[in-house]
Amino acid sequence: MEGRSRNPLAWHTATAPSLADIEAIAADVYARLPQRFRALCADLVIRVEDFPADEVVDSMQLESAFDLLGLFQGIGLPFRSDADPGQMPNMIWLYRRPILDYWAEHEETLGAIVTHVLVHEIGHHFGLSDADMAAIENAAD
Repeated sequence: MEGRSRNPLAWHTATAPSLADIEAIAADVYARLPQRFRALCADLVIRVEDFPADEVVDSMQLESAFDLLGLFQGIGLPFRSDADPGQMPNMIWLYRRPILDYWAEHEETLGAIVTHVLVHEIGHHFGLSDADMAAIENAAD
């Protein structure tokens, strides 16, 4: 999109990134993760939808479906039990419209936002809490 900022007419035919575009960005991000992390995510399912389901919005008491960029659903790896063979796979949801809304309001690239959301949700897959991840991010800054 760098070229578009120099040529305003290039935006004339541009459309918002589709579900497939966000999936492709997420797949690229995932492929760039270290192999040892991907090995721990072998059964993880990653999905992209426009918005969270109404039940998610209600259960999380969100003011708006735009308030959630991504979601981990499942049981973090440290808490899983081999004794329960009927466990559903862990899932990560990326929500396209809230991600695009966030992108429009901030000075970050779309790729950086998708990367942050995906890595954050993978952190939950590894059993990390939001507080754990905030501490890690603060230490890295």
